[in-house]
Amino acid sequence: MMDTNLTSENILETILPKDADEAILIGRVWIENGANSGPRVVRVCTDGVYDLTDLEPTCSELMKLENVASLVREFGKNKRIEDTQTILANTFSNTSHRFLSPIDLQAVKACGVTFAKSMLERVIEERAGGDPQKAMEIRASLSDTIGQDIGQIKPGSNTANKLKVALQEKGYWSQYLEVGIGPDAEVFTKAPVLSSVGIGADVGIHPGSSWNNPEPEAIVIVNSDGTIVGATLGNDVNLRDFEGRSALLLGKAKDNNASAAIGPFIRLFDEKFTLADLEQEVINLSVKGEDGFELNDFSSMSEISRSPSDLVSQTINRNHQYPDGIALYMGTMFAPTKDRGEPGSGFTHAPGDQVTISSDRLGALVNKVTYSNKAAEWKFGIFDLYRNLAERGLLTGKG
Repeated sequence: MMDTNLTSENILETILPKDADEAILIGRVWIENGANSGPRVVRVCTDGVYDLTDLEPTCSELMKLENVASLVREFGKNKRIEDTQTILANTFSNTSHRFLSPIDLQAVKACGVTFAKSMLERVIEERAGGDPQKAMEIRASLSDTIGQDIGQIKPGSNTANKLKVALQEKGYWSQYLEVGIGPDAEVFTKAPVLSSVGIGADVGIHPGSSWNNPEPEAIVIVNSDGTIVGATLGNDVNLRDFEGRSALLLGKAKDNNASAAIGPFIRLFDEKFTLADLEQEVINLSVKGEDGFELNDFSSMSEISRSPSDLVSQTINRNHQYPDGIALYMGTMFAPTKDRGEPGSGFTHAPGDQVTISSDRLGALVNKVTYSNKAAEWKFGIFDLYRNLAERGLLTGKG
């Protein structure tokens, strides 16, 4: 398995939420079964993985069902595929019956600069022109100028507007401060439909990047009506040097092969886990390098500057519809400054880094870092999915 600390004995305890017995968890499993091979939407329980195909053949359609958590619970455990422990082990060894990214046809969107700490780091990247050696000096200067209370400022407020004027007068205004404390959130497309990777997969860093990092984030799952129906975890892999050179390189910094990791599973909102609970969740990060380097940090959802509901309403509305729903990265307060090499060099990934993003109520997303041109090629697109569903007889009726 990828993680030397993961064993067949502890893999369930490590990957599943701490209250997994109470959670309604939705995943997708690739089943290798001759002509019937393909992805299946499943319910993940501590005692096994259960096929939900008879309810809906795609995750995006499942999320459109009214009271989806109750429906899944009432649907029961009719078609058991295999025990969860075995499929998790298969996932890390990349064999048949393995977990995929839990979403399928949802658009993969992301919000940036939603935490004060990471907002300041974006300003630093911009002023450093993508050069990590300049970041330390700029970080100290910017902190002295702005102060430490910027995280308490409500975006778009009168206080935020006054700070904007003061910073402009000092020559410190930035496009990142604009979306961080201005009225409009930054929302961008993180990855194409069906291109995200799940637990156990490699995540890709562009081979031309020398300053990059993971971004541990909560992701809300939103149906076509704009209703937030659940949440999961994500790694919004980021190239600090690319985006630091120019914000117009955001697409190249964010959207590369295997650069959007999502999982392990979608936890549906119900009486046991609500949006209010998500807003208090702590997202933990662990990076373990093959060189012995270790980094541990966290991102607290309670410190987000815009609520998940606000970010969703700025993404899906009358101005922009998503008929198959969206998976929306919420942003992160994590911005690594720990030196991996010489003083002032900051953090950057090395191939082979193991990244674990976890929280008590959402479980653990574990991936290994490689270059995007060495990660598995993305070949299963929208037409492939629908052809597969048609061949399995799932487009003419349920079951």
